[in-house]
Amino acid sequence: MDKISASRKGGYSMAFKVGVGRSNFAALRRAGNYYVDKTELMYELVEETDNEVTLFTRPRRFGKTLMVSMMENFFDIRKDSRKLFEGLQITRHRTFCENWLNQYPVLFISLKDIEAETFQDAYAMLKVRLADVCKEYDDLKNNMRVNPFDAEIFVRLEAQTCNLADVKNALKTIMRMMYAVYGKEVILLIDEYDVPLAKASEKDTAENQFYSSMLDVMRGMMGTALKDNEYLKFAVITGCLRIAKESFFTGTNNFAPYSVLDEDFSQYFGFSEREVSELLSAANCEEKADVIKEWYDGYVFGNSHVYCPWDVMNYIAALTKRKNAKPKNYWKNTSHNEILLSFVTRTDFFVSRKFEILMNGGTIVQTITDELTYDTLHSSEDHLWSVLLMTGYLTKSGAGEEGETVRLKIPNREIASIFEDTVVAYFKNTLDHSVQQSMMEAFWNGDENNASRILSDLLWKTISYHDYHEDYYHAFLAGVFVGLGYEVESNKEKGLGRPDLLLLDQKNRRAIIIEAKRSEKESQLETDCSKAVSQITAMKYADGLYGYEQILCYGIAFFQKRAMVKKDAL
Repeated sequence: MDKISASRKGGYSMAFKVGVGRSNFAALRRAGNYYVDKTELMYELVEETDNEVTLFTRPRRFGKTLMVSMMENFFDIRKDSRKLFEGLQITRHRTFCENWLNQYPVLFISLKDIEAETFQDAYAMLKVRLADVCKEYDDLKNNMRVNPFDAEIFVRLEAQTCNLADVKNALKTIMRMMYAVYGKEVILLIDEYDVPLAKASEKDTAENQFYSSMLDVMRGMMGTALKDNEYLKFAVITGCLRIAKESFFTGTNNFAPYSVLDEDFSQYFGFSEREVSELLSAANCEEKADVIKEWYDGYVFGNSHVYCPWDVMNYIAALTKRKNAKPKNYWKNTSHNEILLSFVTRTDFFVSRKFEILMNGGTIVQTITDELTYDTLHSSEDHLWSVLLMTGYLTKSGAGEEGETVRLKIPNREIASIFEDTVVAYFKNTLDHSVQQSMMEAFWNGDENNASRILSDLLWKTISYHDYHEDYYHAFLAGVFVGLGYEVESNKEKGLGRPDLLLLDQKNRRAIIIEAKRSEKESQLETDCSKAVSQITAMKYADGLYGYEQILCYGIAFFQKRAMVKKDAL
């Protein structure tokens, strides 16, 4: 069978290869990489809607770019993509394929890399991107059917000598040229349309007016391409957030947005349970189903329960190399956590209790809007909760929910760890140094009661993860001891095991060994403290600490926001 031909099972490649990071559909298929078939989206979009402009908003790493690349390869009149789509679901619709496969000119532009510190630099990057697009369609400028004035604008765009008016009209100009050459309306595909505005919003100030300047450019470019454009067949646009129509899509005809709240097309972004099961079977990793579900499942888009495809593919790629590979957070390296920090640091929103509920596996009910503007994201608590939902930090708790009020939850273990890391990091940065010093004096002096009181007070001042696992408390302890001039070791091998924490004061030749426990009940605090102290002795954690004249051993037990400290001096 041909390398890019598909097996009968779901239209997937016969040879199992994971193409992690590949968002180019043609390259993925030609390489024989495993492909989860989402081609049915095109039939549903064209045959079952009359949308002139479709906007799909989803979190990062949920397959938006691959989807747009798939559409480009399917529709583009300049390509012969029959082999790429052999065996895939779309080929079941023979008449549709006859009418649409490689039958229309396609203009595809990605805006995902348009980010900079200043408007001038971002605008320059946009011009570079438009120049790249022109180079892909370089033959247009010399075609006799093209209007000479359009050809002149095209040349300026390609050479990056274009003015603001050229940039704002760039997409429509290229589409008009395509129409002249091919005699057919153009399918416009725009990937990550909101990235330039997101980055501009982050760097915006009253002085530089970065956001308003970029909004003016983008609104002009998109408006001319989408509004009353006789050369447009239809447009598909992707992004993370839906920018309010009155702010960005004003006057756009037949505009249909689909967010994580909408049922339509909900199954096409992310992997279903069945798709993950088939993937695991192909990779011979069926035994990892529960682990993958715990870490990467849990999202609810519309009425569909889905896994994050980026995470699943990365972990399976790791498993194909090492069968004992542990799951880890792949998503956090692709998304910014500033939005979480903006929540934690806001003293006017009173979100601490809600964060605790979420981090302990609970749900909260919030008013959600899927129509936002980047310059007002932080203007209300509701907007911030909406952003967390739209960007994948939270999800709906169930598929049946409708309306503006939505019950929210953290989707999985991976995102829970991002919440925990963000909260702990913020707590570390806001610790009162004098309180830290008082706590250390209590520990060095063997003052169990005072140490217990201070730790409990600190717990009350931060958001705890007390009902989920012990990791929060370990991170909490490491945080409160950092920055005091001591060497802090966490889970380093000592004696017959790994103590939770070592504090080494080399100058004064003294050390503290800490073993921490999470208690199931408040009444178990003292017992668990004693167990922790006994573990230090039994596992000989003090072995290897040669030359230290004073070694203090502490067992610390936690129950929710209470800490108990017990000492056993060696």
